[in-house]
Amino acid sequence: MLHVDIPTRGDLEELIQDRGPARVSLYLPTTPLTQQAQADRIALKNLVGDALGQLADHDKREVRALEELLLDLVDDDEFWAVQANGLAVFATPAGLRTFRLPTRLQPMAEVSDRFHVKPLLRVVTVPQSAFVLALTPDSVRVVEVSADMPAFAVKVADMPKDAASAAGRASIKERSPSGRIQGAEGMKVRLGQYARKVDQALRELLAGRDLPLVLVATEPMLSIYRSVQSYARLAPTSVTTNPDSMSDSELAAAARSVLDELFVAELAGIKALFEQRKGEQRATTDVAQAARAATYGAVQKLLVDIDEVLPGTVDEEGKVTLAAGSSSASYGVVDEIAGRALLTGARVLGVRREDIPGGGSLAAILRYPF
Repeated sequence: MLHVDIPTRGDLEELIQDRGPARVSLYLPTTPLTQQAQADRIALKNLVGDALGQLADHDKREVRALEELLLDLVDDDEFWAVQANGLAVFATPAGLRTFRLPTRLQPMAEVSDRFHVKPLLRVVTVPQSAFVLALTPDSVRVVEVSADMPAFAVKVADMPKDAASAAGRASIKERSPSGRIQGAEGMKVRLGQYARKVDQALRELLAGRDLPLVLVATEPMLSIYRSVQSYARLAPTSVTTNPDSMSDSELAAAARSVLDELFVAELAGIKALFEQRKGEQRATTDVAQAARAATYGAVQKLLVDIDEVLPGTVDEEGKVTLAAGSSSASYGVVDEIAGRALLTGARVLGVRREDIPGGGSLAAILRYPF
């Protein structure tokens, strides 16, 4: 089992806005197999050495405080007993934060006056949480799926037990007193009543939420529910199998494949929009132009390469100055652009370079020509 701590948007914003003379960001791939964790500890210790080397001219007391905090983490047996596929560490002389992540990360040690958060964007970009509605004429179950907890069934007030009880009948095959509701057409009417009651029961649970709802069902229940449901975030793809024999964890696994499809579809839509906006002078792959646009809140959507670090600085007007190499006097320029865009309400996605139009460091869609 993976033990993960997925950063929230609030966590990201806190990290982005944190400033100080010594901010250390470390990333490394890890293993969830405790017996193999020793190699990860050595890898972290090596990254700590790299980071401290970048602070050679810094205040010695702060460097010692950072070294003590980070080496304490290396020596923490309990911490290394429960890991995932990647680890992010953010340290200051006053304390540190860690996030255990489901994705593998490139080893990286960045030191500056701000944290390097771009690799985290991959984790928060791909949907990690959802609700699953497992629906048949004979049963209904709602399962909550999250990245950092096992899937579990949710009790929903006023949820009907099955189609028959929703219709107040012993069986949905019973004819109505008038004889009008009977046979296959009658069953369809009863299943529609049932689907509406399921949808109504879900409204309170889902009100104000922005999580996808993944439907696991077979025909005709699947189509009937889709025809009456009211939740805007119902995933367009369903899992077309009978859920009665599936455990909560199996439903969660099926839902995650749908979440991956949602991300792929969103990415394809952004690429198509980028091509459209190019002709309107509202799209760019130029780092300097994107930096100015992000500084003035003109970025609507942004794709960034999570692996590359382009050292330099971005001033208050959005002017980029590139550096010859990484040092505590510089930081990741694209990381800074992503942070500024995120704080002004842009949709920022951390992706691999091959997913970026033009194959560059970034691709930005602008709110207006800039």
